[in-house]
Amino acid sequence: MPTVTFQNLEQLRERVGQEIAVSDWITLTQERIDRFADATDDHQWIHVDRERAARSAFRGTIAHGFLTLSLLPHFLNETLRLPDAKMSVNYGLNKVRFTAPVRAGRRIRARIALLNMEEAPGGAMDLHWKVTIEIEGSDKPACIAETISRRYAD
Repeated sequence: MPTVTFQNLEQLRERVGQEIAVSDWITLTQERIDRFADATDDHQWIHVDRERAARSAFRGTIAHGFLTLSLLPHFLNETLRLPDAKMSVNYGLNKVRFTAPVRAGRRIRARIALLNMEEAPGGAMDLHWKVTIEIEGSDKPACIAETISRRYAD
């Protein structure tokens, strides 16, 4: 998918309430799931025990919900080019729902909408995004998250 570029924040403000970008698909491999389990010390069997998970209702291992969520910065950075800022940080999440499991080997992508922009202390701007993580071939998304990026002026 093409990257969407904004020359200034006023151009971005014109898109409040709209879907702005759709990312490329990425595959959540078992290797990535295992690495995430190691990084977070979350080795619950549904994520890492292939044999046991194959006998579960999921018929295989599934990605951690927080692995899916942790890909939000990747999806935002992959799809959007915003004007330069001194610094941009993840400010927080207003709402997160994990609505469907992602089986190992499945592909996901993000649909990104701009919900709101508001001034924040210190000359910063808070960008409120709705990110819907889709699973290829599924009617239900894996995750719907409202996330806030705080950008400090250059």
